[in-house]
Amino acid sequence: MDLVDTVLSTMSIRPSRYARLSVGAPWGISVRSPGYARLLLVAEGSCWLGTKAFDEPQLLVAGDCYLVQSNVEFTLQDAPGRALVDCDSLSETHIAEHSGEGERTVILSGRFSFDIAAAGPLFDALPPLLRIDLGNAAGRSLRATFDLLDAEASEGGGSSALIASRLADVLFVQAMRACCASIDSGSVSWLAALRDPQLSAAINAMHADLTHTWTVAELARIAGMSRSAFAAAFHAKAGETPLSYLTSWRLYRAKTLLRDTPLSVQEIAVRVGYETGTALSRVFTRREGVSPSAWRRERRRLHAA
Repeated sequence: MDLVDTVLSTMSIRPSRYARLSVGAPWGISVRSPGYARLLLVAEGSCWLGTKAFDEPQLLVAGDCYLVQSNVEFTLQDAPGRALVDCDSLSETHIAEHSGEGERTVILSGRFSFDIAAAGPLFDALPPLLRIDLGNAAGRSLRATFDLLDAEASEGGGSSALIASRLADVLFVQAMRACCASIDSGSVSWLAALRDPQLSAAINAMHADLTHTWTVAELARIAGMSRSAFAAAFHAKAGETPLSYLTSWRLYRAKTLLRDTPLSVQEIAVRVGYETGTALSRVFTRREGVSPSAWRRERRRLHAA
């Protein structure tokens, strides 16, 4: 299992929702995404995407695909300045028709909810809105699933609805893989560092044994670089030092165990590379602002609510 799969497997992805929006000019919709991410594909026609993340609205044409992170508000319009209606008011079904008799635009959308804390390493490495390249292998697989999902949703009926629901979950996993493949080589994140063959060798070694007492010199040897060159290259690509990165993932693993198992803090500490529960608690509290036990209690309270 690679690192992206590791994160996806802990995100507790909840049932996804798929929608097909067919609109005729003039039209405009506003979209809020509290607590979930959205995937957009312009299947036919064109539209303008507006958000605070852009200085000006961006023109999207057929084949353009974007991932929009949770809590990012945006608008879609046939032309800037249109009156807007709330997207959630259009339809409770998979297929919605809206607005005028002018040029038609078809937008396919997936809405995905998940454990936001567990998704942190992946979504923190991505921009609020990311254009997904559908030309590479991951992108082509994503587009094929979009097309299959659209066909199933258009059929209607109980069995098609069930298939569409399962395909929407597959769509999310494929979208995450396509996002990782679409990351700009000049960006700064662990995803960018993974694209460097030498750095990825060291990263994979760390993840293969989080309990090992890693040193920068040892990781540099695995990467085939000098200690100083490795440290500089890692920081430039990942945005943090190698040992800070290791700590981040140890704590991520600790949070997964706190959430999903009854293991004690001491038992978890040993499993993620700390000799004692006290050592883990000290680092955890410094990074998270609360102790592991307090973090676990709050997670259970939220889950029970």
